[in-house]
Amino acid sequence: MIAIKRASATAILFGMALVSFSGCQPEAQAPPPEPPPVSVRHPEARQLADTEEFNGWLAPDETVEVRSRVRGHILKVNFVDGEFVEKGKVLFVLDPREFDAAIGRAADRITIFKAQLLAAEKDLDRVKYLVERNAAPQQEMDKVEADVKSLVAQVSAAENDLTRAKLDKEYSEIKAEVSGRISRAQLTVGNLVNAGGSDPLLTTIVAIDTLRLYFNVDERSLQAYARNLGLQGRNLTDLLAQLRDQKTIVKFAQDGEKLFAHEGDLAFGDNRIDPSTGTLQVYATVANKDRQFLPGARVRVRLVIGKAYDALLVPESAILADQDKRYVLVIDAEKVVRRRNVTLGALTDDSMRAVTPADKLDPQENPSQWLVIVDNLQRARLNYPVNPQTATATASEAGAAPPTTTTAPAATAPTSAR
Repeated sequence: MIAIKRASATAILFGMALVSFSGCQPEAQAPPPEPPPVSVRHPEARQLADTEEFNGWLAPDETVEVRSRVRGHILKVNFVDGEFVEKGKVLFVLDPREFDAAIGRAADRITIFKAQLLAAEKDLDRVKYLVERNAAPQQEMDKVEADVKSLVAQVSAAENDLTRAKLDKEYSEIKAEVSGRISRAQLTVGNLVNAGGSDPLLTTIVAIDTLRLYFNVDERSLQAYARNLGLQGRNLTDLLAQLRDQKTIVKFAQDGEKLFAHEGDLAFGDNRIDPSTGTLQVYATVANKDRQFLPGARVRVRLVIGKAYDALLVPESAILADQDKRYVLVIDAEKVVRRRNVTLGALTDDSMRAVTPADKLDPQENPSQWLVIVDNLQRARLNYPVNPQTATATASEAGAAPPTTTTAPAATAPTSAR
C-alpha cells in the first residue's frame, strides 16, 4: 500500500515537472500581415483647353414654304406626311385639263396669226411692185407694211402666250425645291388652290442635311477669348470674323448625352450685342448627312476660349480631401504610401482631373512619374507598405481621342487616408 502511494506521488511530481518545463518555452510569433493590394498608375499627360458652356438649339439651314403658282384643283398628293423628300419630287398634282386647253388655244392663235402674216407679206410684195412702176400710191404700201409688222408682233405675242401656258402646265405639278423633311399636307385632294396674294400654304420643307446651331455668347466670354488670343483692342465683330475664318470648332451634346461628341464650324456672329441680355447670337453649321439631328432640338454647346496647355491628369476618384486641402496617395521606391498635396485643375468628360503639386518637391521628384493609388484607397495607410498592382488604362491611353475639357470647380472627395 505504501508502494502504491509512492508511485502515485512520483507520477504527480513528474507531471508537474512537465508542465513547468513547457511553460518556460517562448511563445510562437505570428507572421507579419501581407501588404494590402492597391491599384496604381502614372498621371496621364494630355493637352487641355479651357472652355465655356452655353445652351443652344438646332435650326434648319433652309426652310421652304410650298405654295402653288397657278390656280387649280388638287388631283394628287404624292408624299407621306413627315417623310424625307428629294429635290425635284412632285408633291402635288393639279387637274391638267384646263392647262392643256390653254396650251391648245395659244397654239391655235399662233396658226391664225401666221396665216394672216403670210397673206400680208404677199400683199406687200404686190403693192411694192406696183409702187415701183407708179401704178399704186405710196400710202397703200405704208399701210401694208404696217399690217405686216403688226402681224409679226401678234405672232410673237401668241408664241409667248404658248410659252406661258406650257409653264403653267409645268407649275401644275408642284415640286420640292430642296431636299429635306416635309411637314403634313395643309390641303388635300379636291381642294381648290388659288394663286396670287391669297395663295394658301400647301406644306413646308426643312433642309436637314446641314443644320444651324444657334447659341448666345456673353460679352465676358468673348472678351476673355480675345485676351487669350492676344487681340486686345479689337472689336467683337472683328473677333467673330477671325474665329469664322479660322474655322473654329464648336462641340455640342444632345439632351441626355454626357459627352460633347458632336461638332460644328462657327459661321456667323450678329452685328450687335442684345442690351437686354448682354449676349451676342452666333451660329455654327452642322453636317447632318446621317440625319441624326432634328431641327428645334435643344443642345448644350461647348466653346473653347483658351489656348491649349499641357497637364497631368489622375482619376477624380483618386483625389482625397483634408479640410480645405486636396491630395493624392503615391508610393515610393520602397512601396511605402506617401501623401502629395495637389492643386486641382480642369475636369474632363471621362472623369479625369488635372492636378499640379501644391507643395515644393524634391528636385529629383518628377510628378509625371508618380505612382498614384487609384483604387482600394481605404486599405492604404500613410508610411506603411502596400502591394501595388497596375491599373487599367483609360480610353485616351488606349488610343481614343481625348475629350474636350471644361473648367469646373473642385469636387470634395468623401474619403481621406488614415
